[in-house]
Amino acid sequence: MSADTIRFGIIGAVRRGSSFVKALQAHPAAELVALCDIQEDKLREAAEELGLGLVFTSDVEMLESGEIDAVIVATPMPLHVPQSVVALELGIHVLSEVPAGVSYEQCRELVRAAKTSTATYMMAENYTYMRPNVIVKEIARRGLFGETYFGEGAYIHELKALNEQTTWRRRWQTGINGNTYPTHSIGPVLQWMDQRVVSVMSVGSGHHYRDPRGERYELEDTVETLCRTSGGGLIRIRLDMLSDRPHNMTWYALQGTDGAYEAGRGPGDEPHIWLRSRSPERIEWEPLENLAEEFLSERWLNPPEEALQAGHGGGDYWEISDFVDSIATGSEPPIGIHEAMDMTLPGLASQQSIVEGGQWVAVEDSRTW
Repeated sequence: MSADTIRFGIIGAVRRGSSFVKALQAHPAAELVALCDIQEDKLREAAEELGLGLVFTSDVEMLESGEIDAVIVATPMPLHVPQSVVALELGIHVLSEVPAGVSYEQCRELVRAAKTSTATYMMAENYTYMRPNVIVKEIARRGLFGETYFGEGAYIHELKALNEQTTWRRRWQTGINGNTYPTHSIGPVLQWMDQRVVSVMSVGSGHHYRDPRGERYELEDTVETLCRTSGGGLIRIRLDMLSDRPHNMTWYALQGTDGAYEAGRGPGDEPHIWLRSRSPERIEWEPLENLAEEFLSERWLNPPEEALQAGHGGGDYWEISDFVDSIATGSEPPIGIHEAMDMTLPGLASQQSIVEGGQWVAVEDSRTW
């Protein structure tokens, strides 16, 4: 290990955190040295398999050990902020799972810690790294959609059984009404439109399912949230974790004055796009993949094997790569503290809106805190 190697630990290493291991092992500037989880037997099995000698069942003990320079927080949602804050106050770089926090109070605490820390904070929103979303992001960056004014995102993922396996979900994802898990849906669209959400209006479709104990889910089956953006545009995001139906976790759309994009709706329906610059005479779709060669960087056109094997369309690999690079170069990460808030706070405001019967609710800007 060289003096410049970034020593990593993972909190929540047995379940979600395990998906980051190969990406860390593949990066020349990173070394995984420690694992932390409360499931001690499985933790020790994982450490033995990886040849690691540092294992912790206490997050604070790992963070205070002096053995790590950076940490991946891959724990249940309500723990993201407490664990990230401790790390940041110790000068340890943080890559946190989504969303950034579960309340405005938590988010304010996290922003304070990130702004006063010498360490880097990044949120691990991996859907922004999916190949189609990366292509659309570059097309939008070059201005080929014209003025963008409407976007859509949806996370339709039936999770009733998983609620019982990872019981925190029953409280924090389906035990609250509103968009309790917004970042996958809104993250890519915010990057494409390069705006933030200033207000939201949220409504639900009612309650049609009960958990195995016969209790009604507090979350309505489908929650629709309209988001007004800082540039006057509109974004529609849908959350559905309960309906019995096939998944569609990656539905997105973007509309601009000179182009339109839609993700695939289901099997056989591929992402498609129209750009005035490519088809000025006829307004018709073409496969998005036709534009890959022109708009993807070399690392995406010829990705390493580790990226091809990584979860979430390679997102788990690329977010690690960007996080390590930002630490090594001292540059701003792609999803720093304020971008994390831009993707998290609309969901919190939606919970207030739905309580108030679908009233429009302002979304605070963390840059003013």
